[in-house]
Amino acid sequence: MSRPVPVPTELSEPFWNAARRGDLVIPYCPSCDLRFFVPEPACPRCMAPDWRYAPSAGRGTVYSVTVVHRAPGPGFDTPFALAVIDLDDGGTLLSHVDAGDPEAVAIGMRVRVDFRLFTDEITLPYFVPER
Repeated sequence: MSRPVPVPTELSEPFWNAARRGDLVIPYCPSCDLRFFVPEPACPRCMAPDWRYAPSAGRGTVYSVTVVHRAPGPGFDTPFALAVIDLDDGGTLLSHVDAGDPEAVAIGMRVRVDFRLFTDEITLPYFVPER
């Protein structure tokens, strides 16, 4: 079996379209100045429904990391580093970090986004060490 393919929804389609272009965008609420992820029908802080996607430079710091040794499902190659990334321009993302050796990924590591073609329609954002 192959790895599951993300299925864009009405809320997430702009995120996937931007990733296909090599751009990282995250939800931004102009009412309370919050950047958040994952996209929700309303801002998780102030419940405003009129948030929009805002560009991110895609640079940040590993806040937390775990090395996954047991695949969460078919098609995942293990081990891999899964980390919470604090983005420099606000917000956090949960993402794979590819540093060659998953054990090399550490809290405080500086990372940048790196897009990888997954299917003809889906490009996945990964993070790699900032050099």
